[in-house]
Amino acid sequence: MHQNYFFLRKLAQKLNADLRGFTLQAAFSQEKDELMLAFFKGEQEFYLKAIQTSTFSSLQFPASFNRARQNSVDLFPALLGEEVVEVRVHRQERSFYLRFTNERVLLFKLFGNRSNVVLFVEDRAVELFHKKLAKDLELDYRQMNQNWQLEKKTFLATPQDLRKMLPTLGDVPWLYLQEKGYPALAPAKQWDLVQEMLQILENPSPYYLTTLHKLLRLSLLPIGGIQETFSDPISALNAFVPQYRSQEYFQKNYAATHKRFSRQLDGAQKIWWQIQEQLEQWHHGTPYAQTADVIMANLTNIPAGSKEIELYDFYSDTTRLVKLHATETPQKTAERLYRKAKNQKIELRLLEERATRKEEEVERLTRLLQELESIETAQQLRLFLKQHAPTQTTVPVDLPYHTFETMGFKILVGKNAKSNDKLTLKHTHKDDLWLHAKDVPGSHVVIKYQSGKTFPMPVLEAAAQLAGFYSKRKNDSLCPVLYTPKKYVRKPKGATPGSVIVEREKVLLVKPGNPFKQH
Repeated sequence: MHQNYFFLRKLAQKLNADLRGFTLQAAFSQEKDELMLAFFKGEQEFYLKAIQTSTFSSLQFPASFNRARQNSVDLFPALLGEEVVEVRVHRQERSFYLRFTNERVLLFKLFGNRSNVVLFVEDRAVELFHKKLAKDLELDYRQMNQNWQLEKKTFLATPQDLRKMLPTLGDVPWLYLQEKGYPALAPAKQWDLVQEMLQILENPSPYYLTTLHKLLRLSLLPIGGIQETFSDPISALNAFVPQYRSQEYFQKNYAATHKRFSRQLDGAQKIWWQIQEQLEQWHHGTPYAQTADVIMANLTNIPAGSKEIELYDFYSDTTRLVKLHATETPQKTAERLYRKAKNQKIELRLLEERATRKEEEVERLTRLLQELESIETAQQLRLFLKQHAPTQTTVPVDLPYHTFETMGFKILVGKNAKSNDKLTLKHTHKDDLWLHAKDVPGSHVVIKYQSGKTFPMPVLEAAAQLAGFYSKRKNDSLCPVLYTPKKYVRKPKGATPGSVIVEREKVLLVKPGNPFKQH
């Protein structure tokens, strides 16, 4: 809850009491994603560190700070020497600002991985800490208050929409309500429980450092495995931030992995239920074959041109309404239904196979979540992620050719006219040997060249057989196949796909066939 509105409200009140009258003497960054502000008032010092990484955003207030001589960048020069006039939180929002003299305002926008610090001069945004969030220059700190209100009448009508009525609650308060049995209560009791919780959030005492679902959290509510308590928000943050960051690997990866597996499990379960519903409908519906049988058994009772008719169904020993096509005979309708029945059986088999796969996926994800939830240390988590990290599926490349191999030589055969062009123009070397059935359409065939080696006759004959087999001469007893080094093959401009001009060719007479096919 360190970025929750209720926490920031108390933090802003504390800063307003402690920081007013202090002058900003330095604003700089010497660590990526960290901003340091140094305030002084006479002999008193006050330091504020804003941490804004892509995975963690918070504030910390060190008692002292030694600035490094190197790798340190000055920021917000327009603020230096200005005095803090007030600190104010935005109503029902995750942001607050420091107002300085001479119409300077420093906004702390704590929006998770979009957190930023924005300097306003005369109510206009002029400088950003995270320059990559350029849209923050369009912010107006005066317009960032939210008007979320919880009205009893609206709540009692739809208590399940509490999170929509009060989105600033966040996940910890919601878990607190769940722990108190909120879902099972009557709406009036739910209202009372929410009011009790809001009273605690408005006036927290103490602030809790707690472990909740294996994650270290700063909470305003007594929940989870409470480790420490603090009397004010600044001391609570100073204890929480270093501990969280030291555990960040576990915190970040455990939460992300648990979320991913939970989403996958929810999705798999949803699909499994949908398949079960489809199977249920299939089993309770009337199969096409049965309807066709009923039509065939009642052919003499069906008037020509009927669109629907009541027929005796011997399967159920009752009459039922059967729909027909006026433009086709009942026999044709029955034939069509028999064909549909064949497809229906295939669909049923595929549906049942899919249901089995989904059920196995649900069981696998459930086991993984249980295993993950038993993990206690970063070392155990690393091992788990190594074993179960999502594998990057390699999309198979749709090559434009078939590949064969003999005597250490690769033979490539184009799949169609367009593929022939790709094979010959993009996948061959000038010294590869190019083959094609003479005077008929067919596949381009290429034997890949190997440095220092000549093309053995058995390899040449096998490639020529393939050229005959993948051509219009496939069924001829003998096929002439021309061959030449690829450097003597060229494609004229504007020629149709697969068309080339061949020079210095030789001809080999072979029986078309695929010598690599298993008999």
